[in-house]
Amino acid sequence: MTEPLVLGVESSCDETGIGLVRGTTLLANAVASSVDLHARFGGVVPEVASRAHLEAMVPTVQRACSDAGVTLQDVDAVAVTAGPGLAGALLVGVAAAKTLALGLGVPLYGVNHLGAHVAVDVLDHGPLPQPMMALLVSGGHTNLLHVPDITSDIRSLGETIDDAAGEAFDKVARVLGLPYPGGPHIDRVASGGDPTAIRFPRGLTARKDMERHRYDFSFSGLKSSVVRWVQARERAGEPVPVADVAASFQEAVVDVLTAKAVLACTEHGVMDLQLGGGVAANGRLRELLEERCAKAGIRLRVPRRDLCTDNGAMVAALGALLIAAGHEPSPLDIPADSSQPVGQIRPLVRVAS
Repeated sequence: MTEPLVLGVESSCDETGIGLVRGTTLLANAVASSVDLHARFGGVVPEVASRAHLEAMVPTVQRACSDAGVTLQDVDAVAVTAGPGLAGALLVGVAAAKTLALGLGVPLYGVNHLGAHVAVDVLDHGPLPQPMMALLVSGGHTNLLHVPDITSDIRSLGETIDDAAGEAFDKVARVLGLPYPGGPHIDRVASGGDPTAIRFPRGLTARKDMERHRYDFSFSGLKSSVVRWVQARERAGEPVPVADVAASFQEAVVDVLTAKAVLACTEHGVMDLQLGGGVAANGRLRELLEERCAKAGIRLRVPRRDLCTDNGAMVAALGALLIAAGHEPSPLDIPADSSQPVGQIRPLVRVAS
């Protein structure tokens, strides 16, 4: 029997993503980004993102079908990110997915955004190990997850208690006069700098912090330290060594991310680690994580770059895995939940009062 064709809808932030997956085979991954609309604000504006999703949804669905060489009538199921994310942006995607499912007469699967980031690697490197660890790093999330079973058991070990890593990259880039989004530009500039030039703080790594926040992250203090350092140079009338600041800041971020991810693997006896999220494109993060995983005997999986950022393929992939595992579809009254916890792989049904 032919595996079902799943259409995935992603709209949790500033990318409108539509993916088409059959089993574990990726047929199309169409993405429309509104990042340019947010650049002048230095960050994502929720209302702008929601309006962009409204405008991009139908054309992106059409492009995905064209790329895959299928029609909507060929779709067997629809999967959608129901949370977490920006409330208005999620509502657009959930409404579109419900409309598609109802109109096509196919089942609907609401899924968790973070779980989808983990599931996407099945499209690149085959079946996911059980159990596995996942380090998800983006502009909105920094999470360390223990994943015994992607379709039924995802456990949060740690997360950022303030800024996400990608958010810190954006804020530091602004201080250094680099464009938005900051991550790619800091990565580029840092390649010409000295990562040991400035010893910026490593958040939540002191002994007392490791007792209470062993696998958690904090980047707000690091960001503030960079700002103070740059301002002190400017007040003294001295030039700011942008490349050295970028490299030293980046090293502080990736040092903590990689150390805590490897620590979680070794302490939980899990020898497979996946890196995901938009910041997974950072060259130094990949390099240092590869080094530390190799030293600890941990197998590292990193999806290709276009599958690390927000996309519909990851949503379709998790939907396909849920179907293969025999999970029931979601009802058509599932809500969009902006604060949906990662352990809640599928959205809760709204209960009537």
